[in-house]
Amino acid sequence: MTSAENSALIKTALRFALTGLLVTALHAVVAVLFINFVMPLPPLANGVAFAVATVVSYLINTTWSFSARLRGRTLLRFMTVSGAGFLLAMLVAWAAQVAGLDYLLGIGAVAVTLPAFTFVLHIFWTYR
Repeated sequence: MTSAENSALIKTALRFALTGLLVTALHAVVAVLFINFVMPLPPLANGVAFAVATVVSYLINTTWSFSARLRGRTLLRFMTVSGAGFLLAMLVAWAAQVAGLDYLLGIGAVAVTLPAFTFVLHIFWTYR
């Protein structure tokens, strides 16, 4: 990998990380607002918040993080990666529970593995 390619990858990764922080905050805000002003059902609120955050994540990551155009193909791939990430998060949390780890360690493991997993898939598949 050339120095320019390495620099571009680091720039993309930083933008991806910043976008992740933003959409995580958005998820939390949407969930709290839903619970307080629409319906006090946390599972439903988190489902709605996940959907909103995923759409915003696609828009920002496509146009800014990966400097790509909005297309049906990338949308489908992005949603596929998001679905796979959701399943991975559940699997990692379940594995931590089965191993007898504190739930906070499971959350930490999800927080470490999920962004790396999705970033790699986006680099090598979604935006290729």
